[in-house]
Amino acid sequence: MEPSTQPSSLRPSTRAVHAGRPDRTPDSPLNEPITMASTYVAGGTTEYGRYGNPTWTALEEAIGSLEGGRCLTFASGLAAVSTVLDLVGAGQKVVAPRHSYNGTVMQLADLESRGRIVAELVDITDTDAVVSACADAALVWLESPTNPALEVADIATITAAAQEAGAYVVVDNTFATPLLQTPFDHDVDIVVHSATKFLAGHSDVLMGAVCTRDDELYDVLKSRRDLLGAIPGAFEAWLTLRGLRTLHLRVERAQANAQELVTRLREHPAVGEVRYPGFGAIVSVVLAPSDTNQGELAADLLTRKTSLWVHATSLGGVESTFERRRRWKTEPATIPDALVRMSVGIEDVEDLWDDLRQALDGCVG
Repeated sequence: MEPSTQPSSLRPSTRAVHAGRPDRTPDSPLNEPITMASTYVAGGTTEYGRYGNPTWTALEEAIGSLEGGRCLTFASGLAAVSTVLDLVGAGQKVVAPRHSYNGTVMQLADLESRGRIVAELVDITDTDAVVSACADAALVWLESPTNPALEVADIATITAAAQEAGAYVVVDNTFATPLLQTPFDHDVDIVVHSATKFLAGHSDVLMGAVCTRDDELYDVLKSRRDLLGAIPGAFEAWLTLRGLRTLHLRVERAQANAQELVTRLREHPAVGEVRYPGFGAIVSVVLAPSDTNQGELAADLLTRKTSLWVHATSLGGVESTFERRRRWKTEPATIPDALVRMSVGIEDVEDLWDDLRQALDGCVG
């Protein structure tokens, strides 16, 4: 697939609406149809359903247009992560944030336990230490903001050091989305998304995406997807593309809600700490201990005392969700027991706050 034909002069919100559309010929559909096909007539460039699908192509054009590279879509975010980590040779080193998407950390741990790679987990806010760790790395994995600690990396400095050492640089851009951060502006090699989250945006799809500006790297990644078969379904691709059309509206509203909630959360006595990088729709709070319970108990109580906020592990949907991350045994011990990750949705902010405040009030005393 070639890069998007949408003019680069178009603003991201316009490209989110228009990229990946069919040609404008009389009576053509406005949207790319769902192509349900496993087999194609021989003689073309597709041949078989594991190698391509017009619905994927439309979605890949749209995501690639937003990120500024060529895109490949996958059956899930973890399928995308796995394909990128497969670039690392046997025994080579991967540098990654100690606070990352739990699935990424677990994949790194699994690969290391089987002797496939060497993983070095770092404090991504300590730029000097990260740069030092890059010296003998084959791949440097970045999240910015990190999940769920919401730490911000110096992408430009780390990328320059890693590439000088001969390493690939990957940025998981799921939290920021290409509307708030475009890692290719810092010359990274690969951008990864769990498109399940903000790109699709409606909590009804599993989907991953990988983008690159390097044609040779694109061919390698596509050959891995072709061989391993971690392909998206046509219907899932169509749903993700449909969700992508409103990405700019959803992110704008959710971010505005998050920023207002952050201001109010910082003033509530049940909240000991608010973590927010200044952009995006993900907020993490650390509940304060009280006379009657520890912060961990308060965090668990909070997630069970709301009627609008949904206790759920995913994020990036139109509805507001939250969870105490340390309820998962694989979450790093450096994440506070009382930390609640909040994915702010697009509801009315006053309704969100009323629901959240009454639950927080119950955590005091």
